[in-house]
Amino acid sequence: MLAIRLPDEIEKRLSALAQETGRTKTFYAREAILSYLDDLEDFFAADKRLIDLKEGRSETIALTDLRREHGLDG
Repeated sequence: MLAIRLPDEIEKRLSALAQETGRTKTFYAREAILSYLDDLEDFFAADKRLIDLKEGRSETIALTDLRREHGLDG
């Protein structure tokens, strides 16, 4: 269970959206959090990948090699 306090302006916008669409405020809060979590997870995965590349723990592959490896040369 999570309880959050929102600034009045955000609360008003959320309430208006919920009323206009027939969804609940909880629905939109959940969707917003899930979307933000997806973005954060992607960011941190990319950041870790970049660090691994810089520190030599990972390598890149040329797009042409990747396409050839997967039979996408056309």
